[in-house]
Amino acid sequence: MKPALRADRPQDIAVMSGLIHREILYRLASGATGNRLRQIVRLGSPSHRVAKAIAWLRTHYTERLRVEQLAEIAGMGVSALHRHFQELTTMSPLQYQKQLRLHDARRLLLTDEAEAATVAIRVGYESVTQFSREYRRLFGAPPTRDIKGLRDERVG
Repeated sequence: MKPALRADRPQDIAVMSGLIHREILYRLASGATGNRLRQIVRLGSPSHRVAKAIAWLRTHYTERLRVEQLAEIAGMGVSALHRHFQELTTMSPLQYQKQLRLHDARRLLLTDEAEAATVAIRVGYESVTQFSREYRRLFGAPPTRDIKGLRDERVG
């Protein structure tokens, strides 16, 4: 009789990781959000098309957004894209892009120790003032003060 698989034995990890991965997928698919997840991966569904638009936004968020171009990428009309995008993400494509830009800006400010103006331009903002206003709205403080607070939290 073979001994049972155990996570604390290196030789069992390779076998168990595949099983654990399959169990996680099963639990996701059979859980409360399972139906939505199945729609997202079903080729040609509106959710799958929105997922294509999201993937494009994630790699091109620094560029000027033309919703018509995004709708074409998703294979949808502009109004259909807006409606399905809102259903899936609870925000418009433009709001989603803004979130991506601001979160990346925060990461850059923390890791690169760059100036807020430089980071604003780097993530696609044309106006540093607009960047600061939107950053404050999302994170509750202007960029410099927010980053100082985050760094102080790490130290303290």
